[in-house]
Amino acid sequence: MIIGYVRVSTVEQNEARQIKQLKEAGCEKIYQEKISGATMDRPQLKKMIDSLQAGDIIVVSDLTRISRSTKHLFELVEIIKHKGACLKSIRDTWLDTTSENPYSIFLLTVMAGVSQLERDLIKQRQAEGVALAKEAGKYKGRTKKYIESHPGMNHAAELYKTGKYTVKQICQITNVSRSAFYRAIAEQKTSAI
Repeated sequence: MIIGYVRVSTVEQNEARQIKQLKEAGCEKIYQEKISGATMDRPQLKKMIDSLQAGDIIVVSDLTRISRSTKHLFELVEIIKHKGACLKSIRDTWLDTTSENPYSIFLLTVMAGVSQLERDLIKQRQAEGVALAKEAGKYKGRTKKYIESHPGMNHAAELYKTGKYTVKQICQITNVSRSAFYRAIAEQKTSAI
């Protein structure tokens, strides 16, 4: 069976181009998800991998749709090969594990490294841009969701002081995230010193 995998990073992005390419490539079944490539939890990818049968071919529009990093790509290729299936990329034509061509694996190693380098360079440029903006006083950082007058956070603090509730219970009652609540507790302790 020829199986397609489609991923877009955000709800606003459109997967139509990828679906069209995969249908033209003969995909009989297509798994789709709208989720960041950086996340480990990709339910449709897992479902597709779990349902693979020997002889199946996975087709993707390009490698960035299926892999998060070089390491992740190698892990996926090994899992797919172990199940007796293959992986092909439409854009990255050099990736075709359907044949026992040693050059395909060699090129996979080189090209995956180039993709990882590109992502790392983007992160580096972004960090440099933020540093320059901070120096110029133009970068304020992410706006705080829970300001001092936030009713949920204030209620969470009141419940915490009673000692009757666990942090998990407090966060469920007030709909405040645990990480934000722990941050607020730490800030209160620091300011009390």
